[in-house]
Amino acid sequence: MKRKPVSEHKYWVALNIVQGIGPAAFRALLDRFGALSAAWQAPEHALRAVPMKPEGRENLLKMRQALDLDRIMAKVAEAGARVLTWEDGEYPNALRNAPNPPPVLYIKGELTEADDWALGVVGTRKSTGYGHAVTKRIVETLARSGVTIVSGLAKGIDGVAHRAALDAGGRTIAVLGCGIDIIYPPDHRALAEDIIKSGAIVSEYPIGAKPEGKNFPPRNRIISGLSMGVLVVEAGERSGALITTTYAAEQGRDVFAVPGPILAATSRGANRLIQEGAKLVMDAEDILEELNLGMAIQQAEIREVIPATDIEARLMQLLAGGPLHIDELCRQSGLSIARVSGDLTLMELKGLVHQVGGMTYALAQPSMLDNTRYLVD
Repeated sequence: MKRKPVSEHKYWVALNIVQGIGPAAFRALLDRFGALSAAWQAPEHALRAVPMKPEGRENLLKMRQALDLDRIMAKVAEAGARVLTWEDGEYPNALRNAPNPPPVLYIKGELTEADDWALGVVGTRKSTGYGHAVTKRIVETLARSGVTIVSGLAKGIDGVAHRAALDAGGRTIAVLGCGIDIIYPPDHRALAEDIIKSGAIVSEYPIGAKPEGKNFPPRNRIISGLSMGVLVVEAGERSGALITTTYAAEQGRDVFAVPGPILAATSRGANRLIQEGAKLVMDAEDILEELNLGMAIQQAEIREVIPATDIEARLMQLLAGGPLHIDELCRQSGLSIARVSGDLTLMELKGLVHQVGGMTYALAQPSMLDNTRYLVD
């Protein structure tokens, strides 16, 4: 894929730091100078010919004398992050085609083509047991069907959605309202590390940017921009989650909502969305059908029947002759009970094997054995 050279990336990152320069100014500078390196070094009279806010222009003239661009890029690398811009092939297509996409994204983890099938899942930080159970049930099914779950890493529904996607063996993306080197809330550091292994965390904010309240509404436009639609599980009448649905509507995304008790404050926002035309959701199939995601399910099934590791392939080969008790699998494979048990659990989630009683396992479909050739000679 096309990627900009790091030497050019640093000018995108520098301009992203300058207050008063947003997507419109980035486009104007690119139109005028062709490259942001040329814009950064342009004489003052040339910059004054560019249609942009005076505040942004004046800040640019000041900041380009003060910023050490190489040091800034070193801080990005120290944070374990990388940069994507509009001109990079890896920049998410769904977000690129949304109105006013962020010119710069900081990424930890990986974005893949599988993330083209994504759903935003948002809700209140003060979620209830009902909200947790509904989120877990819906998200796990979606994740197993190949749908990437996008949310904001916040407490409550966001955190439950991310964890449910991971537990189901799926992909998830967390969009931050601060610099990518800062995990907020701090309680979600372990969750963020797990997300990086099975998806990505994303931010448009520069390294070191604090999680200020003003950052979170713009953050929500990225959640919806990365997604085919947005699901609200629980939200009060003034919940920040509703901001995400406003962006979703502006971006042409579908809005879904889970109904809740009419007397519950945490359900008033979601119920109001349904009154106003959001699609009522009772289970994951409602979303899959509405978004016509049957193809995603088929693609997920194709991926899941291929063992992900040599150990999975070995266990499948051992089960080729018929069902085996977990103790026998350990004996024949030479692996520990903890390792075999953990792998079998993941293989069950992916539909590779199933229990036939008393810790005895069998292949879900005998034809799956053919796929072990990808890993085992």
